Amino acid sequence: MKTVALFAAALLCAIATQAVADKVGFTELRIANGADKPLVVGVWYPTDATAKPEPLELFSQTVALAAAPSGQHLPLIVMSHGTGGSYGEHYDTALALAKAGFVVAAVAHTGDTHDDISRNTRISDRPAHIHRLIDYMLTEWPAHGQIDPGRIGMFGFSSGGFTTLVSIGGVPDLSTLPAHWRAHPDYFDSQLVKTAGIPTAIPNPPASTWIHDPRIKAAVVAAPALGFTFGREGLKNITVPVQLWRAEDDHILPNPDYAEAVRIALPKPAEFHLVEGADHFDFLAPCSPELANAAPQICTSRPGFDRTAFHQVFNREVVRFFEQSLG
Repeated sequence: MKTVALFAAALLCAIATQAVADKVGFTELRIANGADKPLVVGVWYPTDATAKPEPLELFSQTVALAAAPSGQHLPLIVMSHGTGGSYGEHYDTALALAKAGFVVAAVAHTGDTHDDISRNTRISDRPAHIHRLIDYMLTEWPAHGQIDPGRIGMFGFSSGGFTTLVSIGGVPDLSTLPAHWRAHPDYFDSQLVKTAGIPTAIPNPPASTWIHDPRIKAAVVAAPALGFTFGREGLKNITVPVQLWRAEDDHILPNPDYAEAVRIALPKPAEFHLVEGADHFDFLAPCSPELANAAPQICTSRPGFDRTAFHQVFNREVVRFFEQSLG
């Protein structure tokens, strides 16, 4: 287990990333997805173009919009956000990865975003979105020839962490959900299904419902939702390296039913990080003043916890893990 030492390395990380702060390109895509709505995707990547601060969603990002990607044999990281989130909610991690030479493609999951929650309980849709995104990035993205198809990783937070576990081979047992809801009616997932009017007894879908993608060779999973639904049987086919993160004081997905349940059940030990003093939303990028005013519930950390300092270390560790595990 690794406990994150927040401040010791934060300054070094900040200095290291400043040198290449003007070397990230960005573009927003709309990807055809069969009969469904197009997938909205943000892509960050290395570039030789000069960047400048750009207002993107409720953040300012120093990027070169629509610039040409630079480099060859670039590794690809796909990202999956949490319930009701957006493709940009981990933009700082995406920037750190792009500065390190990765192409990062983050999808907005249709019907489960901050502006559309019409399908936020259809979790089986999410791995299919990731599969389609990888297909697009490897065959249709204008710079697809610059991506190394043998070096693909995935990053997921909360419901995106669940999505990541499925994408790398996990099979959840949804028949465990009703008992969990009855035992913990105040938990976030219990409240979510109650609001959605989901029956208290649900059939477990066949394993074929869950789309896996063997092209993904490493995964970072932060505060995974529904971790208790997998168990050892559900995670037995996961063979890729996993970096797993848990917030010590997570009030949305409390210990031990989520990240800890995954840590125990993985067939190979994960590189595990416990973030002392952190809450669930501290894995999101530090909030801009505009976002803090609009959504204080996801921007307020516990007293004494410095989200900005944590993210300097978090991003460094994510980059290091993918560099080591993808080669």
